Formats: sequence, structure tokens, C-alpha cells
Amino acid sequence: MTRDKAIAFAAEKGLPINVTSRSPYSIDQNVWGRSCETGHLEDIWHAPQPDVYGYTSDPANNLPADEVIISFAEGLPIALNGRTMSSLAMITELNKTAGPHGIGRIDMVEDRLVGIKSREIYEAPGAMVLIAAHSELESVCVERDLARFKRQAEQRWTELVYDGLWFSPLKQALDAFMATASKHVTGDVRLTLQGGRAVVTGRRSPAALYDYSLATYDTGDMFDQQLAKGFIELFGLPAKIAADRDRKVAS
Repeated sequence: MTRDKAIAFAAEKGLPINVTSRSPYSIDQNVWGRSCETGHLEDIWHAPQPDVYGYTSDPANNLPADEVIISFAEGLPIALNGRTMSSLAMITELNKTAGPHGIGRIDMVEDRLVGIKSREIYEAPGAMVLIAAHSELESVCVERDLARFKRQAEQRWTELVYDGLWFSPLKQALDAFMATASKHVTGDVRLTLQGGRAVVTGRRSPAALYDYSLATYDTGDMFDQQLAKGFIELFGLPAKIAADRDRKVAS
């Protein structure tokens, strides 16, 4: 049966379903998030109607802001506002806190594994707060080149998971890399939740690579500014040589 025929059949036989011809969405949900598709959403120009959403409220409600502090140990969330809890408990509580602010709404056209483009509406309030906090803590604790490569690796990791390859050799190898890359991602991140956004307002870590004496522009700066001249000359040398070549060729 097509979806519309299945809805009509259920109505005819009195079968209890939470789908009607006016609200014919296909919904998948768990504690991590909720996805919604079909119905008027198949017209990708059509704005989502309010009944699409189940985990989040309208971010324009302008509720008073909530503040949360999320603590991590080796990349894993371990405490919320100073209270140690499991990942399940933390996601559940963050869903209840962030959802009313409209945080975690995602309207996207994605590529299915079979090559078909599909429009999905996602809601993941707790997940998006955690991702924002984790990403910010990584910026403090992870060395630059490792952070750059990790962004490439995590994109591939995500694609494997989306494609259902959770137990593939590449996924397992990337798991090992992620664990190593997250070894020093320990600390706290403070966020303000309001108006559909989770905004980081503070971060601290015993394993931070941030050094105030190197970063400050005030008196007490420990960075030797005289080193910059030679660095700039060397760093810009390839571009300078290329520019000289281009002038010679042009003439």
C-alpha cells in the first residue's frame, strides 16, 4: 500500500494510528532525536507546519534564558550543572531544558544511501546542546592539526553510521582514533539556552592548550613579537616566488 491508502485503510477498519490524511508524517524517534518526513514536507519549498514538531517549541516564544554547565571527561559528558549522571539521563534532562527554547530544529534535504534526495525535519535539542559544548571544549584542548584532521574523520564516521555500517572495520578503526583524539577533552562548558540557540559563554579545562600569557595583548605578554618577522618571511615565501614568476610570465 502507498501511505495514503494505508491511512485510509486504517480509518476504515478503526485501527488506532497517530497518522491522518491531514497529518500524514512518517516519524521516527528516540531519546537522541526525532525525525519527520512525507506529507507537505515532500514539497521542499513548503515551510514546516507547527504540527510537525514534537520535541521542541517555537523558538520565537522568547522564554527566559536557561544556563547549563556540562562537564566532560576524555570527550564523554559526565555531569550536568555539577550533578554526575549517565549519558541517557543527561540527554533526557537536556531535551526537557532545551526543547522549550526551540533548540535543535533542523530542516534539511539529505542524500539517502540509495542516492535519492529526501527532505527531513529533525529535532534533537539535547544532542545539539551537547555537540555545541563538546566542540567548544575541543577547541580549547585539542592541538590544531589534530583538530583539523578530526573534523575530516568525524565526517566519515558520521557517514558510516548514517549508512548503517556501525560494525564495519573502518568504523571500528575510527572509534580508536576518536578515543585517542579525545584523551585530553576534559573540562566544563557553560551555555545559555534561548531563542533556538545554545550559546557558549564560558569554558575551562585542566588540560587546556590555551595560555593566557601567550594570548594576551596586554602587559605581561610572553610571546616574543620579534619572531614574527622571520616567520612571515618564510611563511609567505612560496606565494612571493609564485608572484614573481607570474610577473615574469606576464611580461
